[in-house]
Amino acid sequence: MITTHTTSLLKRSLLMCLLLGLGASFLSAQDEVKSEWYLSGYVKQLQNFNFFNASFPAPPTFQGTDTLLLDQFFHNRINLEWSRGEHWRVKTGLRTRLFYGDIVKANPLYAEQISAGSNDWLDLDAVWLDNGQMVGHSVVDRLFAEYTNEAWEIRVGRQRVNWGISTVWNPNDIFNAYAFTDFDYEERPGADALRIRRYLGFSGSAELAIRAGDRLRESVIAGRYIFNQGSYDIQLIGGFAQDNWVLGGGWAGNIKNAGFKGELSWFHQPETSENSLAVTTNVDYAFEKGLYLNVGGLYNSRGQTEGGILQLFTFELSAQNLYPYRWASFVSLSYPVSPIINAGFTTIYSPVASHALFVNPTCAVSISDSWNIDLVGQIVFDQTDTYSSPLQALFLRVKWAY
Repeated sequence: MITTHTTSLLKRSLLMCLLLGLGASFLSAQDEVKSEWYLSGYVKQLQNFNFFNASFPAPPTFQGTDTLLLDQFFHNRINLEWSRGEHWRVKTGLRTRLFYGDIVKANPLYAEQISAGSNDWLDLDAVWLDNGQMVGHSVVDRLFAEYTNEAWEIRVGRQRVNWGISTVWNPNDIFNAYAFTDFDYEERPGADALRIRRYLGFSGSAELAIRAGDRLRESVIAGRYIFNQGSYDIQLIGGFAQDNWVLGGGWAGNIKNAGFKGELSWFHQPETSENSLAVTTNVDYAFEKGLYLNVGGLYNSRGQTEGGILQLFTFELSAQNLYPYRWASFVSLSYPVSPIINAGFTTIYSPVASHALFVNPTCAVSISDSWNIDLVGQIVFDQTDTYSSPLQALFLRVKWAY
């Protein structure tokens, strides 16, 4: 009988054989082809202040009272890249975090939940500390080999298959959807996939991507075609995405001096004959003195029209369910206060029964090319008996890049 452990070993063995085979191919190339190594990364420390009022379902230990919970973590990222000549490249990225604070102490399943959300088909993570007070976790979230020439790009391994165009929500991002509220993961999730891209002329391309899964219903097999029409770049996508047939498309262009982007995807579940639709658009404009404005919205046919702001923290994220509510609109502003300080403010409002509102003020300070400080707020409002804010969170992040 094939056990889960055996399956995991087979997956890792397959990956190692693949990368070793590619490495052997590189080394057997002409001796005069030059190999180069690149190392980069960063270290971050994030302080998280969470203010729960008595009505919000905080961790069980703190329910029923107004509560301030402090959470912190250290985050180290190492990116290592090896290139051989102009055509071959291998890249890996290791993400290591050390969590500690009130929420870690209150949740005995914290390490298990972090681990479960970190992998794709391959199991490339390790929980190296879990003592009830602190959780240490590492994951290889990038590990791929790539071949490119003037016409072709072939990449295999854990990678970001980025088909999104819009700013806040991406219904075309069917391989590795991400949440707008997860601001601290700038690299965004990856997928264990094979991607083959053929460039067509100056701005066109055709692409096939396959995301691995133990079963067909867990896999993604889809194609994308990009072309230019007038002043617009347009893409069409179609395929099978985790037990759903999907068709969609997106565009990016301009309305006079304003940018205009959008995406839509239609999903069909063959067993239940259920259909769903996700559509988003946004318009952005940069004013002469530096003010940047971005407005847009989302229609999610799978979204809820009832339910409070708790839905924002418990809904199941996917390309066909990018936000928990049926409708959502956003307004985002940013302004360079000085050469080193940039201030921003984003609101997302959903016209549902609870009038769910997400408010996101930010302030970024660039001390030098290597040092940055960010102050980020996340405040939510909804209506139960009265319209109020059951949760306010404040994040202070210090980052050193190398």
